[in-house]
Amino acid sequence: MALYQLDHYYVAFPSPELANEHGLLAIGGALREDWLLAAYEQGIFPWFSEGDPILWWSPDPRFVLHPQEVKISKSMRSMLGNAAFRFTLDTAFDQVIDRCAEIPRHGQNGTWITLHMKQAYKDLHRIGMAHSAEVWQGDTLVGGLYGVSLGAAFFGESMYSDVPNASKYALINLCAWLADKGFDFVDCQVYSTHLERMGARMVERSQFLEMLADAMQIPTLRGRWNTES
Repeated sequence: MALYQLDHYYVAFPSPELANEHGLLAIGGALREDWLLAAYEQGIFPWFSEGDPILWWSPDPRFVLHPQEVKISKSMRSMLGNAAFRFTLDTAFDQVIDRCAEIPRHGQNGTWITLHMKQAYKDLHRIGMAHSAEVWQGDTLVGGLYGVSLGAAFFGESMYSDVPNASKYALINLCAWLADKGFDFVDCQVYSTHLERMGARMVERSQFLEMLADAMQIPTLRGRWNTES
């Protein structure tokens, strides 16, 4: 199946159901805020390497985590109870995405979080549509994650740990916060054993798109998030 070539200026995507067997849907377009938000609203996300054109994906099946169903191991429960870390929201977005881009990952040569990609999500953060969850030891940032929020859906993009379990701590605390705010699901995009152990599961793309349509009926919680509200 041929990829759909997107216009650079006119924001429009083909149906996510038209993605190929690998989940790849289209090529081109732009990483402006309007393109990114239109993509996420339809269950589409960008993912490409340095030097490649912009590639847009809608995999089938899709990997999702319902925030109220997150699984917490005994060791993590102990860590949550002993105040080893401090959790914040939207206090260090730029540092989190920069660190996600820098940290080495098993089986990956380089990063897909290019300079252009980082700037696009930093721009989304500045208009209150992208958010970060941070984990601190004292005044040192040791882990976190970032993603995009639309309606009752949070689209997780990347996470990292500089010390053991920091990213798990970030996700567990974020899920508790999202559940309290009535969020339906966290989109984890593609499978990982790490997130499966924490409760994420595969759903057919058609089911995901139905879940997404329902989530889009809820007003988006824009602006800076914090743990106090």
